[in-house]
Amino acid sequence: MESIFHERQEGSLCAQHCLNNLLQGEYFSPVELSSIAQQLDEEERMRMAEGGVSSEEYRTFLQQPSVNMDDSGFFSIQVISNALKVWGLELVLFNSPEYQRLGIDPINEKSFICNYKEHWFTVRKLGKQWFNLNSLLMGPELISDTYLALFLAQLQQEGYSIFVVKGDLPDCEADQLLQMIRVQQIQRPKLIGEETAQSRDQDQAIDVNHPFDGTGMLDEDEENFQKALALSRQEMDMEDEEADLRRAIQLSMQGSRRSESSGSSPQNVPQTPVRHLSSEELRRRRQAYFE
Repeated sequence: MESIFHERQEGSLCAQHCLNNLLQGEYFSPVELSSIAQQLDEEERMRMAEGGVSSEEYRTFLQQPSVNMDDSGFFSIQVISNALKVWGLELVLFNSPEYQRLGIDPINEKSFICNYKEHWFTVRKLGKQWFNLNSLLMGPELISDTYLALFLAQLQQEGYSIFVVKGDLPDCEADQLLQMIRVQQIQRPKLIGEETAQSRDQDQAIDVNHPFDGTGMLDEDEENFQKALALSRQEMDMEDEEADLRRAIQLSMQGSRRSESSGSSPQNVPQTPVRHLSSEELRRRRQAYFE
């Protein structure tokens, strides 16, 4: 969708892209972010100098490269945080136990900044819908409300740090437009480099002519949803699984007995006592019953 601002990855300037995609405009350049980083470096140098400019710690500090930026275009969380303070915005660590104890539904937030190693990207609500504005994607990726919490949980499992953006974001055209309509994504955007010649003309694949009613998810979205659910089940004890299966079979047998008493002819009713069935047999019989 053309009204959604989305900077694609250039070099290692993901921090710049992350901020501009969050604020929905060309608000920051590498020069401006470098200036913030240099200011932070100078403040840190002055603090180190308080211990004495002839100290070993101070001399070691001067020999070390900046932790706030490097030649590739990477900028630290301190740079991003200070850049957002210009707009009255602050970052709260979503992963922290303190924030998790608040029990806030992610849907009720407005935006998130995600980081893994040296890559930053934004997840933001525009209008009434969520979008993954990762600069490594060819375009904005629509995220359903149902999938948002699972998407963030998956990022946490992969080692991402997630920050909640607090404060009022600047007004933007996309937010105003999407307050009035809901959109449906026809095709999930590919990662940069994966785009084929055939699909280059459809790199954003968001269609405002098909109102999104919230009843369906993309095939990829559904697949990721199922993967996330599978991950959450990995710690389930096998005995608990077998117990659930036995209860399902018992319920189905009870329903079949009621059908017998009413004169109907039950089919696929297990005759072997449930407690003697193996886990695999239980699966087969349950499948046969529901078919």
